[in-house]
Amino acid sequence: MTIRVNGIDLYYEQAGAGPPLLLLHGNGESHRIFRRVMRQFAASFTVYAIDSRGHGRSSRVKALHYADMAEDVAAFVTALGLERPMLYGFSDGGIVGLLLAIDHPGLLSRLAVSGANIHPAGLRAGDLRLMRAMYELTRGRRWRLMLEEPDITADQLSRIDVPTFVLAGERDIVKEQHTRTIAGAIPGARLRILPGESHGSYVLHNAKLCGILTPFFQEDA
Repeated sequence: MTIRVNGIDLYYEQAGAGPPLLLLHGNGESHRIFRRVMRQFAASFTVYAIDSRGHGRSSRVKALHYADMAEDVAAFVTALGLERPMLYGFSDGGIVGLLLAIDHPGLLSRLAVSGANIHPAGLRAGDLRLMRAMYELTRGRRWRLMLEEPDITADQLSRIDVPTFVLAGERDIVKEQHTRTIAGAIPGARLRILPGESHGSYVLHNAKLCGILTPFFQEDA
């Protein structure tokens, strides 16, 4: 399905019944990474897997910015009349989730993010070098986005007022201390570093994610 928000078309897929749950993918991906886990989440939630602007089947745009993606999700929630949905964001989707919770207090009821960073310096040096090389080679907007954004401060994170679950793999491209800093700045946030997992090994086309997150999303349901 497609919905018009902020002058662009956002593509999304919907499944299940129950409290609303938004799924946001990472850079260069689409809703398709959640195909497997979406079926599991749909047993307990009404799931909305969204293609971010410039990704998947959503509108192409001249430039990519996390703030614009966050405003798209806010507009999506309003347009569909969703009442305080929960949100899980992977990688860039996690960054978008953090910005959404910061800039739209009261919009979400729960937030889970994995493999998110709040500044490019939070990425491991080797991965940053690779991103720079890919940008020099392709001049791609998606590489530029990761090299220049986000720039979220601890003070901004401290304003997040919904239950938050911060995840990362032990071998994530995001530095572990950076992930711990994010969790530490969000009031009451819980943190889990997953042994043996990489940036997306437990997320991409992997049903393991549902087992990790469902208990969190069902608390106080």
